[in-house]
Amino acid sequence: MDWITKNLPYLMAGISVGGQYALIAIGYTMVYGILRLINFAHGDIFMVAGLIMVYAVTVMPMPLAILLVIVATVALGFLVERAAYKPLRSAPRMSVMISAIGVSYLLQNLALYITGGLSQQYPAIPWLSDTVTILGATTKRVTLVTPVLTVVLVVVLVLLIKYTKIGMAMRAASRDFETSQLMGIKINSVISMTFVIGSFLAAIGSMLYFTNYTGVTPTAGAMPGLKAFVAAVFGGIGSIPGAVIGAFIIGICENIIKGLGWTTFSDAFTFALLIVILIAKPTGLFGEKAIDKV
Repeated sequence: MDWITKNLPYLMAGISVGGQYALIAIGYTMVYGILRLINFAHGDIFMVAGLIMVYAVTVMPMPLAILLVIVATVALGFLVERAAYKPLRSAPRMSVMISAIGVSYLLQNLALYITGGLSQQYPAIPWLSDTVTILGATTKRVTLVTPVLTVVLVVVLVLLIKYTKIGMAMRAASRDFETSQLMGIKINSVISMTFVIGSFLAAIGSMLYFTNYTGVTPTAGAMPGLKAFVAAVFGGIGSIPGAVIGAFIIGICENIIKGLGWTTFSDAFTFALLIVILIAKPTGLFGEKAIDKV
């Protein structure tokens, strides 16, 4: 019983942070699935969502602040796609990647200018921030809510992609971008919708993440963003279930390592895992094998 009480918080934290990584990883995997682009600015959009909440609660009630965070983050994702990626639709892949890195640094430096580089205290969200006790282990309620909410959102997303018109257009575009355009699919609308969904999930992920880790800095999105990217590659980039499973595995392993007292190596483990996966199975756990047509 003592062993459970001692280690349960780490396991619960691992499942919780895995869910938060999953919500960010879906944004990476969806954009890559259609555009074959790694949106390096995605982690910074997640960070901006955290900062919006910090400042929003100073001028409005919490429910309105939550709504503003979601709307503003979605608008930012849409704006980034229109301003930084749409003009480069027919440019070489490298140009788009450089643009993505540029947007990432732009958002970080804007945040640095606004905050002065100081860590901002994330506000406590009522009910989510409350402390609960399970089997003698004390944790925040957000730890229990995160995996459930993540699974619900993923199920809704999978149903949307499988059964709606925009979802079918997304699947067609991810299968064959050029042919989809020729068949009359409004590719710009599909891509914008992909960024909107990814940014919406990043906004939800930021609320859950910063409720646990309450300091918001201009670089706060870098490490969660990188780990979510590793999760997407680990699960097979382009596969939504793969990204989610990869994120949960990384979150749980990372916190088990912390529980063993090897906190220093928890980040290193994530990237070591990426190297091993790329060597053993370059397409990831659920990635499709690429077939070259002659």
